[in-house]
Amino acid sequence: MATKFNYGKIFLLGFGFFGVSVIWGVYNAFVPIFLADKFHLSPIWIGFFMTLDNIAALFIQPPVGAWSDKLRTPIGRRIPFILVGAPITALAFGFIPLASVLPIFVACTSTLLLSAALWRTPVVALMPDITPSGNRSQANGIINFMGGIGTIVALQTGGMLYKMSPSFPFWLGSALVVIAALIVFLFVKEPKEYAQTTEEQPGILASLRELVNSKEKSGIRILMAIFFWFIGFSAVDTFFTLYAKNHLGLPEGDGATLLSVLPLFFVLFAIPSGYIAGKIGRRITISIGLAMITIILVLLYITPASALLMKIAPLPLVGIPLEEGGPRMLTLAGVMLIFAGIAWAFVNINSLPMIVDLTSAARIGTFTGLYYLFSTFSAIVGPNINGFAIQLTGNNYNVIMLIAPFFMLTSLWLMLGVKRGEATH
Repeated sequence: MATKFNYGKIFLLGFGFFGVSVIWGVYNAFVPIFLADKFHLSPIWIGFFMTLDNIAALFIQPPVGAWSDKLRTPIGRRIPFILVGAPITALAFGFIPLASVLPIFVACTSTLLLSAALWRTPVVALMPDITPSGNRSQANGIINFMGGIGTIVALQTGGMLYKMSPSFPFWLGSALVVIAALIVFLFVKEPKEYAQTTEEQPGILASLRELVNSKEKSGIRILMAIFFWFIGFSAVDTFFTLYAKNHLGLPEGDGATLLSVLPLFFVLFAIPSGYIAGKIGRRITISIGLAMITIILVLLYITPASALLMKIAPLPLVGIPLEEGGPRMLTLAGVMLIFAGIAWAFVNINSLPMIVDLTSAARIGTFTGLYYLFSTFSAIVGPNINGFAIQLTGNNYNVIMLIAPFFMLTSLWLMLGVKRGEATH
């Protein structure tokens, strides 16, 4: 295990996340447009198609994490997955906009989803591999910061490139993934102590059983908390533009712009939240974040729509125009979403480090896989639960601001009983 926190290596590894985030940002932004305009699929089929990445990840990422713990090669236990998966990902992604018939399009996207799932867990497990326990929250903050920049680049630069040619944002993503994989291969070296280890390690299901059957329930409490808070977050993330349109009376584009302050402030507070956790502890930092999000969501639910659109201050780029041709303004709802982004950084940055510090260095990939098992399953279940609740209330989209706090409070209750997962120095 690494004995010193190396900022340079973490930023280089973070560039890998930058490339991956560009790919998923472009995929989520433009693949639905292809499905609707080029292949004329109905919204139901588009919605199903856009959950396939999570379904692929659910079945592939956890076992691959455990497999990477057991793999022994001259170049390490994680790097081989990156060297195989990244080029296939780049190639399949580059062909997506060129596919002119649906079967070829499905073949390209399926290859992308499978190959991307193959190397996601190993590249994430590299962070704790090369980082001492006491610095893992800070390192995860840096990596998420780089990933957030990648998402912003995908949406901003990708939008401009798409106007020139629908192929250009995809080719940019392909090039960045290849560059990112090369940077990780050339500059991020795995610890050597695993090279000769042949001790058999429990797989993903055995590790989950171990946590469930343990007298001390910290592990399963953290995993269930992750499951519940992602259900709560998905309510806002999936349905916010429809909430903004139907409850606040905003155009769809302005709804997306209003929400954009949340990921922006998540990125800005990704690194600080890791350092805060280093000072006051991960459990307390996550609990503060969950309490903040719960309060903000309840306030969004009870505050009248007219008050939520109250002008606070001019805000270029991410502000919304409240009248035709008027200046972009920060609204009261925007202020609440800024604090929600900060709170989400407190929660999300510190959860993976807690999971990997439940176990030994030899099983980091397996426990990273467990993190993805619960978060990905939540990403599949969450939109369906929330969509069903909206339909039951006669398409009252404000109900998501009542459902989400319930799941956040459940997560907070679970986290308050956690006794393990802090940094070990």
